[in-house]
Amino acid sequence: MDRFHRTPSPNEKERDPGEDPIHGDLEAAQAEGDDEAQDGLSEQETTQRRIFFNIPLPHDAEDEYGHPIQDFGKNKIRTAKYTPLSFVPKNLWFQFHNIANIYFLFVIILAIFPIFGASNPALGAVPLIVILFVTAVKDAIEDYRRTVLDNELNNSPVHRLVGWNNVNATEDNVSLWRRVKKATSRGIRWLAASWKGRKERKDKGSRERALDEPRQSTETRATERNSMFSLYTPRPSLQVSRGHSDDQAIQMTPVPSPVPGKERSGVNNLGTADRPSKTLSYEESNQGHASSNSEERQVKQASARYHGSLIDLTKQAPGTARFKKDYWKSVQVGDFVRIYNEDQIPADVVILSTSDPDGACYVETKNLDGETNLKVRQALRSGRKVKHARDCEMTSFWIESEHPHANLYQYNGLAKWTQKDPERPESPGKDMAEPISINNLLLRGCSLRNTEWVLGVVVFTGEETKIMLNSGITPSKRSRISRELNWNVIYNFIILLFMCLVSGIVQGVTWSQGNNSLNYFEFGSIGGKPPLDGFITFWTAVILFQNLVPISLYISLEIIKTAQAFFIYSDTFMYYERIDYPCTPKSWNISDDLGQIEYIFSDKTGTLTQNVMEFKKCTINGVPYGEAYTEAQAGMQKRLGKDIEDEGARAREQIARDRVKMLEDLRSIHRNPYLHDDELTFVAPNFVSDLRGDSGEAQQRANEHFMLALALCHTVITERTPGDPPKIVFKAQSPDEAALVATARDCGFTVLGRSSDGIILNVMGEEKEYRILNTLEFNSSRKRMSAIIQMPEDGRIVLFCKGADSMIYSRLKRGEQPELRKVTAEHLEMFAREGLRTLCIAERELSEEEYQAWNREHDLAAAALNDREEKLEVVSDAIERDLTLLGGTAIEDRLQDGVPSTIALLGDAGIKLWVLTGDKVETAINIGFSCNLLDNNMDLIVLKIDDETLETANAELDKHLAAFNITGSEDELKLARKNHEPPDPTHAIVIDGDSLKLVLEDELRQKFLLLCKQCKSVLCCRVSPSQKAAVVQMVKSGLGVMTLSVGDGANDVAMIQEADVGVGIAGEEGRQAVMSSDYAIGQFRYLQRLVLVHGRWSYRRLAETIANFFYKNIVWTFALFWYQLYNNFDGSYLFDYTYILLYNLAFTSLPIILMGVLDQDVSDKVSLAVPQLYRRGIERKEWTQVKFWTYMFDATYQSLICFFMAYLLFAPASSTSHSGQNVDDRERVGVYVACATIVVVNLYVLINTYRWDWLMLLIVAISILLIWFWTGVYSAFQSSEQFYKAAPQVYGQLTFWAVSPLTVILCLLPRFTAKVVQKIYFPLDVDIVREQVRQGRFKYLDDPGMTTVPPKISSTASSEITQPVRSGNNRNLADDERPIYPPSIAPTTTTHGNPRSQTGSDGTEYTRHQPSPSMDRQTRQSYDRARPSYDRARSSVDRVRPSFEASNDFTSAALLSRIESSRSYRNSKTGGRDH
Repeated sequence: MDRFHRTPSPNEKERDPGEDPIHGDLEAAQAEGDDEAQDGLSEQETTQRRIFFNIPLPHDAEDEYGHPIQDFGKNKIRTAKYTPLSFVPKNLWFQFHNIANIYFLFVIILAIFPIFGASNPALGAVPLIVILFVTAVKDAIEDYRRTVLDNELNNSPVHRLVGWNNVNATEDNVSLWRRVKKATSRGIRWLAASWKGRKERKDKGSRERALDEPRQSTETRATERNSMFSLYTPRPSLQVSRGHSDDQAIQMTPVPSPVPGKERSGVNNLGTADRPSKTLSYEESNQGHASSNSEERQVKQASARYHGSLIDLTKQAPGTARFKKDYWKSVQVGDFVRIYNEDQIPADVVILSTSDPDGACYVETKNLDGETNLKVRQALRSGRKVKHARDCEMTSFWIESEHPHANLYQYNGLAKWTQKDPERPESPGKDMAEPISINNLLLRGCSLRNTEWVLGVVVFTGEETKIMLNSGITPSKRSRISRELNWNVIYNFIILLFMCLVSGIVQGVTWSQGNNSLNYFEFGSIGGKPPLDGFITFWTAVILFQNLVPISLYISLEIIKTAQAFFIYSDTFMYYERIDYPCTPKSWNISDDLGQIEYIFSDKTGTLTQNVMEFKKCTINGVPYGEAYTEAQAGMQKRLGKDIEDEGARAREQIARDRVKMLEDLRSIHRNPYLHDDELTFVAPNFVSDLRGDSGEAQQRANEHFMLALALCHTVITERTPGDPPKIVFKAQSPDEAALVATARDCGFTVLGRSSDGIILNVMGEEKEYRILNTLEFNSSRKRMSAIIQMPEDGRIVLFCKGADSMIYSRLKRGEQPELRKVTAEHLEMFAREGLRTLCIAERELSEEEYQAWNREHDLAAAALNDREEKLEVVSDAIERDLTLLGGTAIEDRLQDGVPSTIALLGDAGIKLWVLTGDKVETAINIGFSCNLLDNNMDLIVLKIDDETLETANAELDKHLAAFNITGSEDELKLARKNHEPPDPTHAIVIDGDSLKLVLEDELRQKFLLLCKQCKSVLCCRVSPSQKAAVVQMVKSGLGVMTLSVGDGANDVAMIQEADVGVGIAGEEGRQAVMSSDYAIGQFRYLQRLVLVHGRWSYRRLAETIANFFYKNIVWTFALFWYQLYNNFDGSYLFDYTYILLYNLAFTSLPIILMGVLDQDVSDKVSLAVPQLYRRGIERKEWTQVKFWTYMFDATYQSLICFFMAYLLFAPASSTSHSGQNVDDRERVGVYVACATIVVVNLYVLINTYRWDWLMLLIVAISILLIWFWTGVYSAFQSSEQFYKAAPQVYGQLTFWAVSPLTVILCLLPRFTAKVVQKIYFPLDVDIVREQVRQGRFKYLDDPGMTTVPPKISSTASSEITQPVRSGNNRNLADDERPIYPPSIAPTTTTHGNPRSQTGSDGTEYTRHQPSPSMDRQTRQSYDRARPSYDRARSSVDRVRPSFEASNDFTSAALLSRIESSRSYRNSKTGGRDH
């Protein structure tokens, strides 16, 4: 692939074959490149990592025992916390970091001592044991899953060179403890495998591929590659499959290299057709005058620069090395590895050679940075002949590498070796070096694509690889309620301390007084002294009132949140069938935070849009082509007062007819086998007629040349799928490129594939090969890419360039094409108004001398060790000048289904959405209008600080703040933190990355935050990942609000982790965002259900559950406390001890857990139909300290009733059963109190529950009856001692059945009365909605297929033009047919009188509107047919919005027409050249 490096032209001078390849007369570029490489050595010598290959370690790299000083890490990774041996102690250690667990362990230890009065210490330990066990099981399951993934990854297969000495690694000395651990792990795995029946694992991709499984390559999918244990099976190499014969083709079956003296059956002396003709790859360099197949090949070989070789021709190899399938965990630094197509990279590997003759390979970095587009990596020039195991043995070199670091886009290293002359082996040789950059490095976790094989050496392993350094530790997130809950637990601790102190003091004082009743009935005090008695009583009270601190609350919340996560995962309405992806909770403990979100920060590309590009329109030689009806056009027509349903239906019908006609016309010109009807996105019958020559030969040539430029200027890789007709799939580094090449294919200019130094096209049925001389890659600073092509017809050298309109226009040839430039600029502006992404296409013809002179400079820059990228950019800029404009393209990045309605729904709920994107300002603005973030009535505040100074930024902020009558003071910030109302939809802010950097400074941050608080929408453009995180942090900490970030790419990870809740979208850019998120969804539209339904439910459920949990513990504990008033606080139990233990565990746990799991105030459909219900969560009114103390006081009142109703019953006189036994003893009275209390608590929970279904009523009933059942069963055994026969004695009393209902009524009457008054006279929004549900106002939601809010209006966009037009009921319209609101340029009846509106229009209709005079400069047959898509956009071109289009951010036609060719050669000669 010499398109990335220089490929000499055929007419260069051939080197003398007898000349010394090392000491000969190398050309100046090589000499200067070598000098620069040598100059860079000193900088590299300070690196601390040196890796040696087939070279003994130098003395400074060895210790006194001859072992390497550098200890490189293993390639085995472990993300699991535990091992089978360490699980129990380690898990207990982590669990007892919880203060509540430590407290209850302390209580259990106290209970062991009889002096503190606990009757059954063993039974008292049951609650804590249950909690520890359940938590341990949960942790074990999570860690087991991590262990399984670790083992699958560590045991993945890789072909590693064995039978040679890797001097960088030493044998491990495994300690006895590690052997025991490994043996234990193996034993447990064996038991688990036996338990499962030793089921075979299914193949889940490359990580789980069985070691002996046959492989398939990309180019030879019908040929299977056998395992290393099978006999050799001949197969064609990549070059042979491409039609090129190459003696160096490598066998693709991973078998050992031939070992001297050994032969295997069936492999005796492989024929020349079956294996490489040479034993070693380097023998070609000794052929000298060997004849080649053609004269051109001789010229290429002779004129190519000699870069040296890592193979030492004077070295004798033992011949024992071979590539063997091994595990990833066995890979070490310094190993040679061979990686095959579709394999994942096991470690960070420097590429020595690939199956491509030019050393190129393609990798997919989805697992690393989230991007699915393929990236090109290059082999070292000096290592491209290292192809076989023996070649690896013959190498002698070392690599000086930088330290491991986390930067995915930077690596600096140096390969050094001594180049010896095989003809003079005794000569010392020449020291050589070759720089290693990130382009020569394959990173662990990437996947090899479209490349048969790669051979490389390992430089980083395990935890030192870049993917592991970037994985880091995901921030541990705790929900807001959980954080606030700690304070409530502390309050209960304080109450408990007070109760215990009172008990201890009163008991001590009572014993010190003397002459009390206890002196006559007690046999002395336990402590013997009043102070000691008080001390003992204090700890006795800690055991007695232990339920005041709710240990069961934590485990109950764990159960509730786990169930909520399961319901979120099981919600079929958030299941994305296209990629088989449900909503997946990654963090189970923050579901309630979803119900309090006030700000959502969203990426644009791939999050709001599909990141699937469709070519819609173009302009060629001043003629616009293409029919499309975008969402932006629909919004314009709506504000013109037109019926967008009728207009949209008419447009779709017209486009459908044009599509049929275009397909017929294309096939009449050329029977294109690669044209598929369903893949055609460019609908333009007039383009085909012009391509046929109906408008003259000039336009025909222009159209052909334009499509040829699209087919040549790219880095797309082709994959051909066999079939009838065949299908070609394009793999590109960006979806824009794939769309351009796909349109060229549909129009008859099909990219078939790449040759060794060129690209093969099918041009209107004729196959041609175009030689690629250079490819100048696209990057964010250049904003363009170019390809230098040698045309096959006449040998002309042509540079094709495509890029942003402003970049191309500034490089056009000065003074030429003025009319074409003006017309094309107008077309591009119209395309941009329709929400389309635009590019310009240009070319330049180069002379042979001009190209050769430039290419020498390019080679020098490519060989530079320092600042290589900057030098290449300068050289590329020099050739991309004096261009000739060909035209422009317009590509649609469609919004995802349901994005506008979702944003509108979230806005109605009071949620503010900010867009943080890396796209340019005008693109973000268009999308903002398309998805309801912006509308025509808003004033757009465009913050752009031209001089990039803080003073200017401060003045700009002050100016805009003054419009809202604020100054940005601290008092205003305090008011803003309390105000959760959404701002008026009058203003929106648009800011770019450079300006954002300034306003995020400490002195301006507060002003910028307050300004944004006043605006309905905020769009931050051209922002970096760190800036995204900084914006989220500014809002989260500055306003004290709950934030949610949603994105789909690796560049969104920072803001996802910074927000309170991070949501990743499993989209086109990979799964890096998903891996770092708290929740993963398939589409942006599922966010409405996740937040407005599950989030609101979870928050309300958790808030009510926690309040009721504190309530029930207070009722129970204070009932015990009131009893202490009558026994001098001696710590005696009112209830049987089993009641105390089972109160939280059995009697009251299930109803409150069920409340937290299943309670619903309204259904999911009503939650979406009335999104305003969500605002209560934004204002955090469901869980407040006022609510907490209200429930605490209510519980205190009820505890008084529960105790004193029974006390007053027995206080006047004694009570006996029918058999004469007393029932007024402590434990029988406790049955009166306990039964009434448990009934009250369970009914109280039921009253606070909105949804009374059969399950809830059943669980409440069971919980109430359970205490009767337990009392009857437990008291039937004599082991219950004093409690024996308590059930028949108490339940046989009429007073029990009289007092208990009365107690329940008195306890619940205040709460019931308060609820009645509140719902009748002070109803909440949800109360009103619930009444409306009962009245049947939401019955329409129960219609089949209704799952969300019925759309009010339908879409008019032509995204799916092949679908039939729907009419009738709007509620059944699909999400992608809903309307959007892009910018309008015309006042309507609702906007004309608005003083803030800065728009206007000439009022003309868009259909059949005549083009402007500048567009009608020639008569064309294709002009006779009306072009609705062009005309309706053209009608709005005359006026621009001063708020943003007149700024420099919006590349309007007027601005482009003013851009002069500032980078032309003519201008540079006068000193105007701009680098």
